[in-house]
Amino acid sequence: MIVGIIGNGAIARHVREHIASSNHSLGAVLLRPERRREHGEEHGGDHHVYSVGELPDDLDLMIDCAGHSALSAYGADILRRGTNLITVSIGALADQKLYDKLQDSALQGNAKLHLASGAIGALDCLQAARTGQLASVTYVGRKPPIGWVGSPAEQVLDLEAMTTGAAVHFEGSAREAALAYPKNANVAAAVALAGLGFEKTSVKLIADAAISENIHEIEAIGDFGSFQFQIRGKSLPDNPRSSALAAMSVVSKLEQLTNPIML
Repeated sequence: MIVGIIGNGAIARHVREHIASSNHSLGAVLLRPERRREHGEEHGGDHHVYSVGELPDDLDLMIDCAGHSALSAYGADILRRGTNLITVSIGALADQKLYDKLQDSALQGNAKLHLASGAIGALDCLQAARTGQLASVTYVGRKPPIGWVGSPAEQVLDLEAMTTGAAVHFEGSAREAALAYPKNANVAAAVALAGLGFEKTSVKLIADAAISENIHEIEAIGDFGSFQFQIRGKSLPDNPRSSALAAMSVVSKLEQLTNPIML
């Protein structure tokens, strides 16, 4: 496949490395105008760098690795032109207007928006469970205090002073979490879309000074029985704020779309 990538951060670099070692080829890198200049200076010019209106016609797929604002800015145009899109920015879909816009654009372009699972697993089990009756789904996100710097948690807790203990700084719905914590709540959004939806999925976010990893937990109860699932996630080596599993989930989704036999 000829693949385009939105962004040039840690996740995008991970995906580019995979493409370089695979049967796929990189056909375009989509960046904001100011980042295009910086990218060119860093790499001595890169003929693959485009704006959304300049994307080549032979692209089979675009991959969004640049966050909520990029999906909002470029997603509809990409889908409307008939190009399939993978995104890890699932939390952006908590904005119902954006969700509807992307859905309409995908229908107009006969394209699909594929959601990479991001930093969480067990979503296939949750999707299966919702075909029966799901009574409750709860997501708990636990990070060290530094992991919440730059988020609304700073308005509730003195993160720099937390050296011991754990404290809850958010409880509410997945929609509230995803909209309030756009850089931290993609997992909550993924759980919501796989299960009971944004309004009925309960979320609790915790700063915990006793941990060094990001811990994600899902608990679901329904006709199927119940399950609890936990991931203790590591970050990418070149960016402590980027989940390694999130980057891997993008690569996994790319391979799912090209493999003749899929799980």
